[in-house]
Amino acid sequence: MTSSNPDGVRLQKVLAQAGVASRRASEELIAQGRVSVDGETVRELGKRVDPDTAVIHVDGERLIVDDTLVYLALNKPKGVHSTMSDEEGRPCVGDYVRKRNERLFHVGRLDADTEGLLLLTNDGDLANKLMHPSFHVPKTYLAEVDGSVPRGLGKRLRNGVELEDGPVRVDEFRVKDVQAGRTLVELVLHEGRKHIVRRLLREVGHPVRKLVRTQVGGVQLGQTKPGAIRKLNRKEVGSLYKAVGS
Repeated sequence: MTSSNPDGVRLQKVLAQAGVASRRASEELIAQGRVSVDGETVRELGKRVDPDTAVIHVDGERLIVDDTLVYLALNKPKGVHSTMSDEEGRPCVGDYVRKRNERLFHVGRLDADTEGLLLLTNDGDLANKLMHPSFHVPKTYLAEVDGSVPRGLGKRLRNGVELEDGPVRVDEFRVKDVQAGRTLVELVLHEGRKHIVRRLLREVGHPVRKLVRTQVGGVQLGQTKPGAIRKLNRKEVGSLYKAVGS
């Protein structure tokens, strides 16, 4: 059993202040065994913790109680470069957070011609894990290609396609829409290599006309408009930690 920190804050208060539930409802969560601290389930209501150091999970999802940490989702427009500043004066991600005080990182990159979800945070540890290939964090893309795609393309992509820098496999593939001369397809893969989706589809004979990233881990682009930024909610942040095993 983890010991209580006599100088800490009561666990139910920490949960309530983090927006998990009211203090009374938080007490019920603890009593039900749905809260863990530093890897051990807690059922005692009098437990005190240091919110700055304790690793708290609710229903298996990490709870972030450090209010200095920021987690944002940007719908990156086409033509914007995935850098925090640009020596040539081109539009870049940093332009959208220039007025914020935090030193933010963009989690991975989208090439200038690709639109969609880009995560921004000052949580360097999480950002590094999300970008590291060993954690296999899935990313979802919508790609518009010319013509129609053959019936067996999904199977081919799931089996793997050899590129100049090694093989790549998609986790999921489906056709979303077919219109005159064009097809909209959805791909899920955990690769992070440069231009990987464009190179993959070009290799199988379907060059990309338009590409949008719609999801990273458990975070979806949703209704966020191009150029808009929104704050991730507690569940979304928890899902990102869960994706990297934290």
